[in-house]
Amino acid sequence: MRLVHTLLCTAALTAAVVMSPIAVADQQLAASMCDYVAANDRNRLRKVLSDYRLRLRNIYDGVVCNGEPLIRHAFKSNAPDVGEFIVRQLPGSQVAESGDIAWAESNGFADSPLLAALKDRAGSSD
Repeated sequence: MRLVHTLLCTAALTAAVVMSPIAVADQQLAASMCDYVAANDRNRLRKVLSDYRLRLRNIYDGVVCNGEPLIRHAFKSNAPDVGEFIVRQLPGSQVAESGDIAWAESNGFADSPLLAALKDRAGSSD
């Protein structure tokens, strides 16, 4: 009985130690991506995605910058180059369903080239 208890404690401790660095690495990666979006640095964003072998469409929903999705962070940071890169990486259906077009229009970004790219990708370009 004591052996079973010891094995369970060891397994729990090992799992805790192994899982912690992954969460920290994910947070650091997301923070780096937010910084690259804010700096309008498309090349560094592409490089970090390539280095970690990530597809933006697979991680987009999990990356939040200052409480906002990457596209909205790009709007607020005046980062049209990175924003257009992000839009091209996402499926048109996801762009159309996100509500980012209505958000941008209601928050004073109607003249932004990024809004035109969003509308074009969503298939509702006026």
